[in-house]
Amino acid sequence: MTATNKTEEANLVNSTKARISLALNKEDALDWARKLKWNEQGLIPAIVQDVHSLEVLMVAYMNQESFVMSCEQGETVFWSRSRKSLWHKGATSGHTQHIEGLYTDCDQDTLLIQVTAAGPACHTGSRTCFFEPIGSQPVHKGRFEILDHLEQTIAAREQERPEGAYTTYLFEQGIDKVLKKIGEEAAEVIIAAKNNDASELKGEIGDLLFHLLVLMKQTELPLDEVLGELSRRHQAPRRDQYSEQGKIKD
Repeated sequence: MTATNKTEEANLVNSTKARISLALNKEDALDWARKLKWNEQGLIPAIVQDVHSLEVLMVAYMNQESFVMSCEQGETVFWSRSRKSLWHKGATSGHTQHIEGLYTDCDQDTLLIQVTAAGPACHTGSRTCFFEPIGSQPVHKGRFEILDHLEQTIAAREQERPEGAYTTYLFEQGIDKVLKKIGEEAAEVIIAAKNNDASELKGEIGDLLFHLLVLMKQTELPLDEVLGELSRRHQAPRRDQYSEQGKIKD
């Protein structure tokens, strides 16, 4: 390893804070590195995907060293072909990518990395590098795209407080107003369901989800954390271990 690369590695280690790893120690990571099929430049393409929305964020390359470091640190570290050096994604911008899952394809010559991203993946500031449609077709980002869009819009409203916007009104009134609206919308969902009115129910559930997103922003609870909790519960004990209150028994 060159002196420059040693310095780069030292900086990466020093900047690493406590984080959940992939449960792979260096020996296991090296064992996997020996199984992968690296190209003639000693690289392997890595597709980075949002673990919640399944949106493809970017494509980069890893060499064996960056692969092992990614496994150990739990964040993406790539090999920059232009700079010919290690590249810890987000080391300077703060837009790190916490690795939630790491997979190889059937030929073991491509990686799929599922991440929770701390910011945009693209240097343009876009959430994903894949935002330019070829032809007139729009870019489809999955069935939950609207939730991501709403979360970003609500965050912008909270920051900018545009005059006359309903979201601005909610933030200025405070959490008690938001909680009151959630109670009202929840009651209206119940009424719509009891009335067996699908059109009304659809609208009321939409209103409830919107106000829940406002509450999450006001309490600084990211939607990703809620989705992560749902994922954790999905892997929890079976429903026959739940109490009458719907909680898992101790």
